[in-house]
Order: sequence, then C-alpha cells, then structure tokens
Amino acid sequence: MKKENTAKKQGSGRFVVLVSCFILAMTGVSARAYYLQVLNAPFLLGQGDARVVRTEMIPAHRGLITDRNGMALAVSTPLQSLWINPKGLLEQKEKQGSERYIRDIALATNTPLKVLRKKINKHRNKEFLYLGRGLAPQDAENMLAQVKSGLNSRTEYGRFYPAAEIAAHVVGMANIDEKGQEGMELAYNEWLSGTTGAKKIISDLNGQRVKDLSLIAPAQAGNDLQLSIDMRIQHIAYRELELAVKKHRADSGSLVIMDVESGEVLSMVNSPAFNPNNRTRINPESLRNRAVTDLFEPGSTVKAFTIAAALESGKFNSNTVVKTSPIYLNRKRIEDIHYYGPMSVEKILTKSSNVGAAKLALSVGPDALNGLYSQVGLGQTTSSGYPGERSGALPVHMSWKKIDIATLSYGYGLSVTTLQLAHAYATLANGGVQHPVSLLKLDEIPLGEQVINPATAKKVVKMLETVVSRKGTASRAHVAGYRIAGKTGTVHLSSSEGYSENKYLSLFAGIAPASDPKVVAVIVVNNPKGKEYYGGAVAAPVFSSIMKQVLPLMDILPDESPLRVSQIDNVKGVVL
Repeated sequence: MKKENTAKKQGSGRFVVLVSCFILAMTGVSARAYYLQVLNAPFLLGQGDARVVRTEMIPAHRGLITDRNGMALAVSTPLQSLWINPKGLLEQKEKQGSERYIRDIALATNTPLKVLRKKINKHRNKEFLYLGRGLAPQDAENMLAQVKSGLNSRTEYGRFYPAAEIAAHVVGMANIDEKGQEGMELAYNEWLSGTTGAKKIISDLNGQRVKDLSLIAPAQAGNDLQLSIDMRIQHIAYRELELAVKKHRADSGSLVIMDVESGEVLSMVNSPAFNPNNRTRINPESLRNRAVTDLFEPGSTVKAFTIAAALESGKFNSNTVVKTSPIYLNRKRIEDIHYYGPMSVEKILTKSSNVGAAKLALSVGPDALNGLYSQVGLGQTTSSGYPGERSGALPVHMSWKKIDIATLSYGYGLSVTTLQLAHAYATLANGGVQHPVSLLKLDEIPLGEQVINPATAKKVVKMLETVVSRKGTASRAHVAGYRIAGKTGTVHLSSSEGYSENKYLSLFAGIAPASDPKVVAVIVVNNPKGKEYYGGAVAAPVFSSIMKQVLPLMDILPDESPLRVSQIDNVKGVVL
C-alpha cells in the first residue's frame, strides 16, 4: 500500500515538473514573440523594408522652349539609362557565382569585360552605377533582353533641339541632366526645370522593381518659355549669313533683326554655329554667341548718331554745307577716300565722309557726341538677360584731344556688340523712342523712353535713305518696291600691334521700310578675304537678300511712293 502511494506521489511530481517546464517554455516563447512582434517590431520592419522597399525617383521633364509662333525649339524626350548594382553583383558572385551575368552585361552593353570588372570593383560599396545614359528606348530594350539578371533601366529625359544649329546660339543647350549650360537654357534654367517626384516600390536583391507601393510626391514638369524669335525669319537670316561668310571666306559673322515698335529680337544668328544635338563634334569656339559677346568698333555706322547730335545741337540742318578738305589733328591726317569738296550734312552721310563727321563732332563737342551715343544705348548692356552679354565701352577723358573727338565721330575709340548697334538703330527708326531689348515674346508693348527728338530721328532716317541710293555707299542694300535706309561701315581690325592694314570688319545697319520703319537689321562680317571687303559690298547685299524675303513674309506692303532723297531744310550756308 505504501509502495503504491509512493509511486503515485512520484508520478504527480514528475507531471508537475513537466507542466512547469512546458509553461516556462511557452512563457519564454510568448515573451520572445511579444518582444519581436510588439516591442521591436518597428526596428525589424525597418530592417526588412531596407532590403526590399526602395524609394524611386520619378523624373520630371523640362519646360518646352518655342519661338513666337509656337514652333518647338527645345523639347524633352523620354530616354532610357542602364545601371547596375556593383555591391549586389559582387555579393551574388560570392554566393552563386554570377560571373556569367557580368559577362552577359559586358557583351550586351558593348563594354570590354576588363573595363566592366574594374568599374564594379571600384564601386564595390555602391548599389547604383550608370553604364549608359540617354539611350533610345528600343536600344535599351535590346540590351536588357540579352541579360537575365543584373542589368537595370530607368526612364530619364533628354533635351532635343529640332532647329539644331539654326537657333543654337539663342536657345543654348542643357547637359545630360537637363541643366542649362548655354543661352536661354541657362538664363531661364530655374524656370524651365521640373521638380522630381518620388514613390515607394518593392524591388528584388538586384534592384529590379517588383511592385509599386505608394506615391510620395508627384513629378512636376517645368514651365514653358516662348521666345521672341520668329523661326521663319531665323531660317532666312541663318542661310544668308552662312552664304556670305562662305562667299567671302570670312572668319565669322553675326546678324540681329529687331522689331522696331516693340524691341523684340526677331532673329539672332552667328556663323560658325554648332549643333546641340551632336555634342561630340562641337568646337568650343563656335559656342560663343558673337552677337552679344564680341565687341568691335562700329566704324561709319555711328555717323548716323553723329549727324543726330549735330542736328540736336541746333547748329546744323541737313543742308548745311561743310568743307571736307583733309585736316590735321595732333599731327594725324584725316581724309576721305575721295575728295568731295564742300558737302551738305546730308551728303556727308550719303558719301560717308570722315572729314565731314569729324568737323561736325568738333563743333558740337565731345559731351554732346558721347551723350547722344549713350542715350541710344551704345557702350551699354541691353539688359536682354542673355548670359555673358557684354556692355561695350564709350571713352571717358578728363581732357579730350581733338583727334579723339574726330575718330569717335566715325566709329573708332568705342566698342559695341551687334545687338547694341541694332538696338540703337531701332531707337532711331522708332522716332527716337527706345524700348528695352527682349528675347521673350511680349504680350504688350512696354512704354518706351524718348531719347532723341522725334523730328531729329525722322530727318536722320530720311538722310539714311540716300545712303541706299545709287549715289550712296549702300546701293546694294536696295530692295525693289521698298524704301530702305541704312549705313555701311568698314573697320580696320585691331590687334596688339595696332590696326591691321589688310584685315577688316564689314558692317551694315539697315531700316525697312524707311517710310514706316518696322524692322532693323545689323550684319557684321569678320575679316572677309577677297577683293571685296567694304561694308557696302559684303554686308549690304546680305540685308537686301534677307529683306526681299522677310518683308513680304511679315505682310509689309511695298511703298507706293518713290524714294525721296531731297530735304526741305533751309540752307544755312557754308561753315567751318
């Protein structure tokens, strides 16, 4: 009996111990589960997400750039970029032997195997490395199809320029990351740039997307930009300038056409140009927008403003006669190509007399001359907003020498850009009212500033018509059916050794139509090599060729009245 009771007690004890152990085990498991799933859940979830949940950027395309009529000049197109995960490839290689994947990637992307291995090892701690960017989607798909694992793609945007070199110097270009580098792309980079979005995705160990989870922030496209350029006019101007540069074997050329009534730039071209769609063949020298960055002495094109200063002084009118025999100033002889004898102020402009211009300038004085040059914007930045625009320079002397005043009157001793000279002539053509230069299309014409007396401006434009007559230096700028006004310039190029005797800058500044000015064009041809180098022979014909096409294109009707070159001012007699 005692033995049975003892056996029962021992069995009960073992059962209690067993149950206690089970309870303790379950308590431990429960506590561990509670710790992992409740107390430490955020950390563990974060660690898990870090291995499979990724934040993927959503690319945003850059704003569209168009001409004034809505023609696309710069667009963003979707492209594919290929990338690998160096860290993941090396880890996979150690575990599974992924050498085959690396070989396939090298073959598919046309990358030498040694080069690819070197890249992977160099960036072994990185999870992202570009292998190719800006690829056509079809090309990227063909490469991806050749690789089972390890090669990934992402959509990006790349800039394309439909007008290529024709509008390159105005539009500029953006780099592979769509950041503005030149031209209006650079000037308005912030305005054009889009805002990148983001989303959460699930990806595998190789970085390939498995599933989209949620949108963090949507991508926002950049703002569009509408330029003042008219591509119809731009095409014509580019072609004619290119032909002139090639014909005369010149080093370069630039051309600006402006709307007289608004200050908008309708065309701005340079030669040589560059193709922003083919970066491998771009010559750095051709990137420069010469129309706004290159300074030059304007030569006889400023005589229009010398005449304006003379008329503004009240000492002269268009029929005032000036003796033009050679003069000596500071032991330097000033003379004309031909001796014309006594000439009216109008004829001084018609024949482009240096002696006549010098005598007018000496009479009105340097302050009046320099002051009028400054009023029309010479030697000053136009504030067009174009990156790198230069301001040029007007001379400032505490004590002016007569030779300095004389040479200034016919365009030496100051420096301007093509755009500045066009702006000055637009002011003259607009009745002396100056508008700010704009490279953007304007919704409304801004108020201008009257900087030259309207009557003076009108008289000078009429005088400039005689320059384009058979008796003037710019007869080859003539456009059938239209009254044209303008002024030629032929400038000796300067160097560190002084002025060259056989290198020239050929210029023409024109107004059309002179009866009711609508457009102004300035043509600059740098160092023409040949028998013809005068502005009237090199630059003036370019103006004529362009305006024959542009004026009808702009619906500007031909003049009904014939060219009138006579003036009604009273003769004041011979002076000086």
